[in-house]
Amino acid sequence: MTLYFTKEHEWLRVEGDIAIVGITKHAAEELGEIVFFELNVSATEVQQGDSIAVVESVKAASDVYAPVDGVITEGNPDLANNPELISCDPEGNGWMLKMKLTKEGQLSGLLDADAYAALIG
Repeated sequence: MTLYFTKEHEWLRVEGDIAIVGITKHAAEELGEIVFFELNVSATEVQQGDSIAVVESVKAASDVYAPVDGVITEGNPDLANNPELISCDPEGNGWMLKMKLTKEGQLSGLLDADAYAALIG
């Protein structure tokens, strides 16, 4: 299991050829209380940078972007009735989706935990 981060504040945890994706704790704190989550169900095969979901908080709405190319295999069913899981446990039970990686080489262009910590200061 390996953890990666993007400059757009998504994280992904890689287990074999499956990536579990969500937004970082920093992003969740910046957004505030999450009140709505919607997975872009029209996109199952996505390219790096595609909008894959929307989160809405009491402050703002924000797109979530595909950190790598892949095929979305599952959304987190708990978020439909409990989007606040993203706020209280963004890098755990607040995960958003699972995707099968199609270009594992893209992982090398993502940030590790130290580089992400430096990015957010």
